[in-house]
Amino acid sequence: MAFSKIMLIGNLGRDPEMRYTPAGKPVTQFSVAVSHSRPDGQGGWLDEGTDWYRVSVFGDRAERSAEQLRKGNKVFVEGRFKTREFEGKNGEKRLSLDVTADNVISLERRSRDDEGGFTGAPAAGGVPAGGGVPRPPADDTDLDDLPF
Repeated sequence: MAFSKIMLIGNLGRDPEMRYTPAGKPVTQFSVAVSHSRPDGQGGWLDEGTDWYRVSVFGDRAERSAEQLRKGNKVFVEGRFKTREFEGKNGEKRLSLDVTADNVISLERRSRDDEGGFTGAPAAGGVPAGGGVPRPPADDTDLDDLPF
């Protein structure tokens, strides 16, 4: 028996694109950038580069991901990982890091809209839109103004 699992925290490199398989099953694809850095020993950080992952999400999670995620959003992705070799435009061999997501959770802070409701609900695999526990108010909120 074999097991392959990957967990990523990174930022979307482009807006998700949703398509349908020939059988009519939704699939959403997006890219996630994971940056690597380390302390430089002088109180700063050295950038060690960025890895890019192609993420595919299927079914209901695909629809929610396409609706709720946008380029630049920070996300947590959990899924199965495999590499794929292909030939680049100039004929050189390239490697693609592909993830089939079992779980995608938006790590973006939710904010209140003009009517007091929450916007920016967590994405596929996380708390459904309109559900979950609201975040505590920011430090500058007067607690006497809260509706509860």
